Amino acid sequence: MARLDRYMLSQFLLLFGFFALVLVALFWINRAVLLFDRLIGDGQSALVFLEFTALGLPKLILTVLPIAAFAGAAYVTNRLSGESELTVMQATGWGPWRLARPVFIYGLCVAGMMSVLSHFLVPLAQAQLSQRETEISQNVTARLLTEGTFLHPGDKVTFYTRQIDADGVLRDVFLSDRRDADEGVIYTAAEAYLVRNGEAATLIMVDGLAQRLDRTDNRLATAKFRDFSFDISALVSRSAGRAISSQNLTTLSFMTSWPRLSEESGDSLGTITEEFHSRFAQPLFCVVAAMVGFATLLLGGFSRFGVWREVVIAFGLLIAIDGFRGALVDEVLTDPAKWPLMYVPVLAGALLVVAELTLAARPGLLRRRRREAGA
Repeated sequence: MARLDRYMLSQFLLLFGFFALVLVALFWINRAVLLFDRLIGDGQSALVFLEFTALGLPKLILTVLPIAAFAGAAYVTNRLSGESELTVMQATGWGPWRLARPVFIYGLCVAGMMSVLSHFLVPLAQAQLSQRETEISQNVTARLLTEGTFLHPGDKVTFYTRQIDADGVLRDVFLSDRRDADEGVIYTAAEAYLVRNGEAATLIMVDGLAQRLDRTDNRLATAKFRDFSFDISALVSRSAGRAISSQNLTTLSFMTSWPRLSEESGDSLGTITEEFHSRFAQPLFCVVAAMVGFATLLLGGFSRFGVWREVVIAFGLLIAIDGFRGALVDEVLTDPAKWPLMYVPVLAGALLVVAELTLAARPGLLRRRRREAGA
């Protein structure tokens, strides 16, 4: 690569890293607040929160990479134009197509990063995240053994224990069961024990009182007990979910019979087709995003006031292409045979870049058309 190529590429990658870091931080803070409230409110530790955050980062990075690629290309092009560096490069004989070479290489670098994420890191992280969510949803200790806090392990069920001893004995237990619309029951006990028997879970309460309220005639019945067992399997168990999901499989796992994969995962053939081809189309979209950001600003030429109008136009074009892609996804989900539509937005973006670079290489053509339109 020429020295100017390396200079431009280094500027693009530097600003891409900056914008990617800022965008990931913004999206992460928004997601972390919701995740923290859900996990900590469910009795989980801070380590579980950090683990879930780390497993969600690859998918978050995958989302912001195209935006960061466009922002880096547009910002560097705007700065090079404002500081007349592009003018100097063009004075040395570099045309728009020659200037676009480092931008194209920059887009390929971002596409390579996105390919590693979409084909390997994101599916592996999502698979581990799904597994951990299943484990936690079936963990009795995480859902019930939190002392000094009123917990809601199920709908219309409240549980409280004042203290948990080192040997696992629960002291001063309160359990309110309001699932029956005609009858509410409150159990209180001096001690309680959690017993697991395979998939079943039982709460053994000792020296307690059961208060049963019949809502039909508003009568309250109480009964003392020395020991009482309460089946809490329905409260602490959750569906294990699907063993296989197309989103949690690496791309190499798709090299098999898709009908059999659809049967095992429960995903439709359209969903599997869309997931597979989107992993190739999204990295290509990063190249298009970088090239659109550069070519649109280059078309604006030099101005003392900058090329912010062209920045807005380029951003609008990128949103239009991405919206077009979202509309075509529904067609592929309905009919898997239409999978080539997944690459149409990339092709449309490439044609747009070619047209813009052609106009930038022939500025007289654009000025002549403007004079003809004015006349």
